[in-house]
Formats: sequence, C-alpha cells, structure tokens
Amino acid sequence: MGWVPLLTRRGTAFPGRVAASLLVAAGLPELVTETAEDYEALAVRLATDPETFAALKSRVTRNCPLFDTDLFRRNLETAYTRMWQIWLTGERLRAFSV
Repeated sequence: MGWVPLLTRRGTAFPGRVAASLLVAAGLPELVTETAEDYEALAVRLATDPETFAALKSRVTRNCPLFDTDLFRRNLETAYTRMWQIWLTGERLRAFSV
C-alpha cells in the first residue's frame, strides 16, 4: 500500500490552518508551506527525491503515534472492554481515559 504525506499551504482559509495545526502538532512543520510556489516545490521534491521521501516516511512512522495502528487498536479494544464492563455492572455512564 502506498503512503502519501499531507502537505498544506497555511493561508487564511480554515482548512489550511487546521491542516497546518495538525502537522505542527504531529511534529511535521516542514510539511506546512506559506505560498503556492513553496507548496508546489515541496510536492515536486517529495515526488522526485526518493531519499527525502523515504526519510520523511521513516520519521513519521517511527515517531508519530498517529500512525501506530497497533497502539490505536490496543487502545480501542481497551476502551470497548471498559465500556462493556461499565454497562455489565450497571455503573452510571462516565468519562474515562485509555
């Protein structure tokens, strides 16, 4: 399966600002551009420079919990189990953390 990074141009529109915030929070500020020219140049560089692309992909999959699907699965299963246990015991609904 292929992997395509999210690039964004910050701009003034809501979607660009949200994408920029998400990328910065994920530790990927280098994927946020300020101009259309910078956006295009970054897209072309990632598409044509396999070493840069591979380094980015490696860093993302190694350091970003957003892409740790096994951790996500375990946490989701834990949450489902806890919700089921709360329901079985008749406890009041409550918030909890996983």
